[in-house]
Amino acid sequence: MRLLVVYHTMYGHTLQLAQAVAEGARQVAGIEVEVRRVQEFDAVNQIIDNNDAARQVREQQQDIPVCTVDDLKAADGVVFGSPTRYGNMTAQMKQLFDSTASLWLNGDMEGKPAGVFTSTASTHGGQETTLLTMMVPLLHLGMLVVGVPYSVEGMIHTEARGGTPYGASTIAGGQGELQPKPEDLAIARALGQRVAEVTTKVRG
Repeated sequence: MRLLVVYHTMYGHTLQLAQAVAEGARQVAGIEVEVRRVQEFDAVNQIIDNNDAARQVREQQQDIPVCTVDDLKAADGVVFGSPTRYGNMTAQMKQLFDSTASLWLNGDMEGKPAGVFTSTASTHGGQETTLLTMMVPLLHLGMLVVGVPYSVEGMIHTEARGGTPYGASTIAGGQGELQPKPEDLAIARALGQRVAEVTTKVRG
């Protein structure tokens, strides 16, 4: 079974969650995990060229292949991750979804398990709305959305950190200065493991 972890990031927070999701998925026997990044826009790359922190993050990802429609078609399950933009996924991630018309027409994604994760600048910066709106195209594609149950350790808390039943999340800070807390990464690993387990049951 092939599980694909697809993410977009500028400052590295969703990449860290993606790596944790992949780590969790690899705990499931029979699952082969591949990580892919979303293609960056040329206009944004020009901005990154003048931002030392963002440029370093971009350089760290050069060995991670860009996700293609064929990657999505070949996968048995997919976990998508995007930072929030005004309570929604980034335009770069939306562009990937918008490129899947052929998969939708042929029903290529139907019945495949899927999960989502995100990072936001602040505690109430759109974690839940971003995750929920990311689910909409997945449902149109016929995918089976998998969340994070409250039986996962660390889900019930009152701290300023991530973790929602809709998917894994973390708080990046207004300038991207924060790092995902250990509990956030643990929930991301739990999400990856859960999607992988569902994938083996549904697609095996």
